[in-house]
Amino acid sequence: MGLIQNGFRGLRIGLLGGSFDPPHQGHAHITREALKRFNLDRVWWLVSPGNPLKEHGPAALERRMTVARQMMQHPRVHISDFETRAGTRYTAQTIAALQQQFPQARFTWLMGADNLAQFHRWKDWRDIMERVPVGVLARPGDRVEARTAPAARIYRHARLSARHSTLLGGAEAPAWCFVNVPMMDLSSTELRATGAWQKTQD
Repeated sequence: MGLIQNGFRGLRIGLLGGSFDPPHQGHAHITREALKRFNLDRVWWLVSPGNPLKEHGPAALERRMTVARQMMQHPRVHISDFETRAGTRYTAQTIAALQQQFPQARFTWLMGADNLAQFHRWKDWRDIMERVPVGVLARPGDRVEARTAPAARIYRHARLSARHSTLLGGAEAPAWCFVNVPMMDLSSTELRATGAWQKTQD
C-alpha cells in the first residue's frame, strides 16, 4: 500500500469500496463530504478486483487505479488496491484484514444510501456492523427506502443522529449514521452506458 504503519494510532480512516468502473465525480463528492461530515482524517478508496455480485467483470484494475488517482488528487485521500494484494473478496474479509494489518487505525465503512437498502444481502454484513462504524451518505431517490431497510431496523439502537455525525469516526461499533448531503446524481453504470468509458481504453 505504500503506507508507513507508524503514526496510525487513533487515525480515523474512512473506507470507500467499489469497482470504480469508472471512477467519477460522484465518488469524489461523497469522499469530500465524508471527510467533513464524519470528521475523518483520511479516506481510502478500495478499488476492488471485481464485485462478486456482478455478472460481468470490470475494466482492468491498473486502468481504474490510474483514472482514480487522476480524478481524486487530495492530500487526505489514498487510492488502494488492498483487496487484490490481500486476496480478499468480500467487504467483511477486507475489513478484518485491514484491522489486522493496521491495528492502531480506526476505520469507518462508507456507503451510499442505495447500498444500505440492500446491505442485509451482503455476505457477513452483521460482522461488518460489529467491527466498524458505518457512515451512510444519502443519494437521490434512496433516502426513504434506506431508512426502512432491514439493516437500519435491526441496528436502530446503534444509530447516531445526523447532528452528531462528527462523532462517528471515533465511535465504537456497532454505530452508524445517515446524513443527507447535496449529492451528484451520477453512477458508474450510467457512465458505462454512454460508451465513453469503453472508448477511452482504445
